[in-house]
Amino acid sequence: MRNKRNYDEIREVKIIPNFQKKPYGSVLYQQGNTMVLCSAQVIENVPDWLKNENKGWLTAEYSMLPGSSETRIFRDRGHVNGRSKEIERIIGRALRASVDLSKLGPRTIWIDCDVIQADGGTRTASITGGFLALYLAVQRLMKEGKITENPIKYQVAAVSVGMVQGIPMLDLAYEEDSQADVDLNVAMTSELKYVEIQGTSEGEPLSEEDLQKLLCLAKKGIKELIEKQREMMENV
Repeated sequence: MRNKRNYDEIREVKIIPNFQKKPYGSVLYQQGNTMVLCSAQVIENVPDWLKNENKGWLTAEYSMLPGSSETRIFRDRGHVNGRSKEIERIIGRALRASVDLSKLGPRTIWIDCDVIQADGGTRTASITGGFLALYLAVQRLMKEGKITENPIKYQVAAVSVGMVQGIPMLDLAYEEDSQADVDLNVAMTSELKYVEIQGTSEGEPLSEEDLQKLLCLAKKGIKELIEKQREMMENV
């Protein structure tokens, strides 16, 4: 047991939809003590390199707010740090996998993920919460008649897993992540197909047997997160 949670349990998930009123879609997403504000804004144009493609685009920005960590995080002032840029790319890739961009029309959906409180798994929480902001934005686009077909092909959610003192663990809090010999971030669709697997061994090398254990744990966690997403989607 760890903090009254089994090694194969995700942390408690809380979702507040439409947390902000101005964006096309927004959620306050909480998993354990990690809290991320995810919002979706719609811009009626696309990048220049997509001008003649007759389809839309989806991209993401990620930031940790100054009070999100015990040590103050400095705001990005015209320069995005390497970690944030890497995470933005991961979020964007994962969420684009859920959408048929040809059904969006010539517009861009920006997913902004601002970490209010960090306790491990901020990038995976951003993907899971970011999908919900995307879903709400698409619902509004359809309601307004700006698109006629739902471009969302399937849900996408993500979770972290790792080897901590030789034990495979699901959904690592910061204290566990900081002690992990291996950590993976896994994103999957609601059809349980992989979208992103990002992993590092910082201690003992990872065996194929342990890798399979971690992927099985990730699949279990993502199935539960997909259900949490579905509950919100059915009640908004």
